[in-house]
Amino acid sequence: MPRETMTPRERWLAVLRREKPDRVPMDYWTTGEAQAKLMQYLGVSDEKSLLQRLHIDRPRSVGPRYVGPPIPANEDEFGVKYRDVDYGTGVYREVVYNPLAQYNSVAEIEANYSWPSPDWYDYGVIPQQLQGYEDYPIRGGGSEPFLLYKSLRGQEQAFMDLVLNPEVVHYCLDKLFELAYQNTLRIYEAIPGQVMITYVAEDMGSQEGLLFSPAQIHEFLIPRMKRIIDLAHEAGAYVFHHSDGGVRRIIPDMIAAGIDVLNPIQWRSKGMEREGLKRDFGDKIIFHGGMDNQYTLAFGTPEQVRQEVADNLRILGAGGGYILAPCHNIQAVSPPENIVAMYETGYELGWT
Repeated sequence: MPRETMTPRERWLAVLRREKPDRVPMDYWTTGEAQAKLMQYLGVSDEKSLLQRLHIDRPRSVGPRYVGPPIPANEDEFGVKYRDVDYGTGVYREVVYNPLAQYNSVAEIEANYSWPSPDWYDYGVIPQQLQGYEDYPIRGGGSEPFLLYKSLRGQEQAFMDLVLNPEVVHYCLDKLFELAYQNTLRIYEAIPGQVMITYVAEDMGSQEGLLFSPAQIHEFLIPRMKRIIDLAHEAGAYVFHHSDGGVRRIIPDMIAAGIDVLNPIQWRSKGMEREGLKRDFGDKIIFHGGMDNQYTLAFGTPEQVRQEVADNLRILGAGGGYILAPCHNIQAVSPPENIVAMYETGYELGWT
């Protein structure tokens, strides 16, 4: 087995700069329940030991501490209310109250709703979050406002608003993007020059295609995303764009807006075949993800997992520009044997 000559930070940076790393970096997204099962399987007692055991190069995420007005239990600072739902192998948070659902105009929202302020967060805690992670990439800032908008208005109403109430969408997204912009700016100011990756996301795809029309994406999302993309680049950070599902149609527009990394590469979705993505966009963006957790990691055999790792390295990793990772959070249904097979195979075959 070759010997590592780079830290996780250096390894990510080499890929992002299109230089040659010692091996392909590997990232890790998981639910708490899946991680607990994996830690028990490996016999490790803490997360950092888990990452080291599997040679995972996961970035360290940093952010402020909330210090604003007191928030009631099962609620967030936006006034969205939640309940826990047990699905057998774990628990997820479900929205049960949408604070803007009752309003029909911008005037009503302005008269009855108060938006969170960036002053409700303490950014002075961020430098200490780097301690012990000096050798890892740092991820901070970014945006995913339509996800928040759906929680504020209700999912069905949010999509109907794009056609029926565009002025409400524009008004709310301006508020949400401005909060995200100020949050990102203050994170950069707290640790100047140290953020490597900024997460600019929006789930724009389903298994079959786009959830929005391209015209809606250009009207409501891309101009606002670009403001944060430009801020990230000015600060020396790379833009990590997450969008689930079949988003091939909009990838050229996101590249034009300035994204550097595309995640999660759900290659089983319509139009997301790996060979085509690599052929058409491999010289323009870095690919992150590619390990299917709907079927392969969840229900496949360790041998099928190993084959998929090899395929991803061969296709997405050809000539560089690839970071191996699951397509989304690994779920508790995924056997620990499959997760270990993914990372051990990536470590075995990923040397460059």
